[in-house]
Amino acid sequence: MASYKVQVATGNYLLGGTFSRISITLVGTQGESPKQELNNSGRDFVRGAVDEFSLPCEPDLGSLLMIRLHKDPYLFFPSDGWYCSYVKVKTPRGDVYTFPSYQWLEGHGTWSLREGTAKKIADDAGNQLLLDHRKEELKKQQDFYRELEVRLKGFSGLRDSWKSLEDIHKIFWFNKTPVSEYVAEHWLEDSFFGYQYLNGVHPTMIRKCTEIPPNFPVTPEMVAGCLGPSTSLQKELKKGNIFIIDYKILEGIPTCKLDGIQQYLAAPICLFYLNPKGQMMPLAIQLSHTPGPEIPIFLPTDRKWDWTLAKIWTKLANFHVHEVNTHLLEAHFLGEVYVMATLRQLPRCHPIYKLLIPHTRFIFHINTLARTSLLHPGGFLDKAASTGREGMVQLMAKGTQTTTYASLCLPDDLQQRGVTSVPNYYYMEDGMKIWTAIENFVSAIVGFYYKCDAEVKDDPEIQAWVHEIFTEAFLGRESSGAPSTLETKAELTKFLTMIIFCSSARHAAVNSGQFDFAAWMPNTPATLRQPPPKVKGTASLESILDTLPDVSSTCTLLVVLSVVSYPLHEQGRLGHYPDEHFTEEEPKRHIAAFQERLAVISKTIEERNKKLALPYSYLNPVLVENSIAV
Repeated sequence: MASYKVQVATGNYLLGGTFSRISITLVGTQGESPKQELNNSGRDFVRGAVDEFSLPCEPDLGSLLMIRLHKDPYLFFPSDGWYCSYVKVKTPRGDVYTFPSYQWLEGHGTWSLREGTAKKIADDAGNQLLLDHRKEELKKQQDFYRELEVRLKGFSGLRDSWKSLEDIHKIFWFNKTPVSEYVAEHWLEDSFFGYQYLNGVHPTMIRKCTEIPPNFPVTPEMVAGCLGPSTSLQKELKKGNIFIIDYKILEGIPTCKLDGIQQYLAAPICLFYLNPKGQMMPLAIQLSHTPGPEIPIFLPTDRKWDWTLAKIWTKLANFHVHEVNTHLLEAHFLGEVYVMATLRQLPRCHPIYKLLIPHTRFIFHINTLARTSLLHPGGFLDKAASTGREGMVQLMAKGTQTTTYASLCLPDDLQQRGVTSVPNYYYMEDGMKIWTAIENFVSAIVGFYYKCDAEVKDDPEIQAWVHEIFTEAFLGRESSGAPSTLETKAELTKFLTMIIFCSSARHAAVNSGQFDFAAWMPNTPATLRQPPPKVKGTASLESILDTLPDVSSTCTLLVVLSVVSYPLHEQGRLGHYPDEHFTEEEPKRHIAAFQERLAVISKTIEERNKKLALPYSYLNPVLVENSIAV
């Protein structure tokens, strides 16, 4: 009688093993085996184990197509979960088939696993068994996954003002980093203020200014002293050396009261000058989009604390746009839609499912924790941020109407913002290296499974997938520029590159430095307790301390940001795929080539950073997660 050799791998996770009775059915082109229990002497299916079994089977089953794993009760043991990594089967002819699982099998029941070769729906044409399996799997996934609501949560505490900057240092010690100490030392410097819009936690907003907006009446005389005697504002505009940050999206966003004390927010416009030294220097700040007698334009030549206060108001605005829209919306919540569409519209055997699934790990977990532990009503935003929960919801609603596909595709984004020639823009330099590495990898995978553009256009699962993303992430807005269909290999490659880049590198750039740049609270306040100044000449250190967040709000922010900025786990590193969803040799070679490119990028970044007073490491591939895991 013929014998099939079966290997079953149990994941090395806490409680990954099972006490249930495990049986298997082999399904081939010439029939299927009877259900047979997998049982050796002693304990099987323990955490991290690879168990081997021999299955007698009289008929030749032909080429194996799938297996069925049956998980049934054993004695009086309760129902449990089992993390099955993979199953390998060696036939009597010596052929080896791999059936990837990499999932928790909860409770009792039967799970069908396909042979690991990635297959588009067109590849299953003529095999009703495999077509039915695709359909049944997607039906189960679509029934299970539901779009999730946004909820908010946080903390509370003391409401005293800070007595001095030295007092802020006293709570700053508990989790300092080299970057946070640098920030505390240099936060007042204009060059460092500008640096942060290139290489800080929000490097995606600054853009070239070709003409001064009519509602920002900066005159050449105002900034002449900052530009120097041999040039002028008009000359620098023509040279392309003037840049702008515009927080118009904050207009009309309501603010809240914290312990009965009204909090405030402004919608600033800030002008920058790229000087001959390659420094991005702030030139002028206006704290409203409606100019008037009580809306002064603040300048670097003003009194120290007037100018400092204007920069603090700008950093408050930056905190809200960064945290709510760039981080929460564009990374976490759009990322959740990408994952949801992948799970709901692509069967596990689809090559694009296999490509994307490592970049989806933990997002439901971290987003659920955010909703239940940080973001629910009465939580962090209601107790430490000037918008409160209601303002945050309105700001995010505005963000959903303004986010564009181009802003998420790094080459397009840089081009549209006019910043491709800005020097010392390490987010751009490192980001483009990673984007190109991802694009080359994705292009190779797409090219292996799709031989021509028509195969992309005619793949109904891919079209359902991209349409769900267009509908749910971009709200069906044609103005977003996001595709609702994909008709070429190039379009599919770009879309996949965007998803992987935003789930890994872009998220790292806007997340990993949060504690570094906010630990020194005056550099990144989440709220301010006095209204924006209507005149110059009144600010002092004392008035700034009365304006900055109180002790409780500061500590709340630091605790939250210290949690979300923790280092990654080794298994989650970009390009590291411990779960082998691809079983063919060519995709494995492309993965290895991708890892080699990332290693070269990492070495290049580390060599450059040795020469910098403040290293930029947020896009070093060894520090970038595969997915949005925090």
